[in-house]
Amino acid sequence: MRIRVLGNLVVLAATVALSYGMQVTKPHYADLTAPIPVDGAMHDTVRARSFDVRLDKVVFARQLKTSQFGQEKLLTTGGLWAVVTTNLSATAASTTVADGAWQGPTGLRYHQTERLGYRQDMPPHGVDPGLEKRGLFVFEVPPDQIRGASLLISARQFGPLDAQARISLDGVPTGADGQPKDVLPEYDLDAPPPQGKT
Repeated sequence: MRIRVLGNLVVLAATVALSYGMQVTKPHYADLTAPIPVDGAMHDTVRARSFDVRLDKVVFARQLKTSQFGQEKLLTTGGLWAVVTTNLSATAASTTVADGAWQGPTGLRYHQTERLGYRQDMPPHGVDPGLEKRGLFVFEVPPDQIRGASLLISARQFGPLDAQARISLDGVPTGADGQPKDVLPEYDLDAPPPQGKT
């Protein structure tokens, strides 16, 4: 009888330990339904499920000049403005590309700035198959979050189990301290892009 009770206690203890281990090591629901990353690099076309994206240029500036409601504004930030120029197109059917995030080397994410209000060249970008469209994504980022960063672009802000383009920004020239080499004192968002370049 004593052996049977001892055996039951051992089985009970093993079950409790196994259950606790399964509870502690299970993935979080947000991880199970997170977007599926499609990796790429600057100047390469990254094919997500519903859109293609190519990151052409990243410009860093201390101030951002823009026109809102007929008035010129000069925006400042505690870090740097990162203006990302992309070319977007849909893969099979017309769609929108609505979300962009700057993911620093530490994993911190910086979403697009909301200080610019509505602009035609800012998300959401309506894109069609076979037609490339220039799209801007503008971020306010600390200077130490540039080396080793990635740009995350999605069709929707909350797109569970949908593809997300994850573009490595290793092509951005940085100094030994990790800060970008070329920082403009001021960048004009309303200036036309140079001819022959996107």
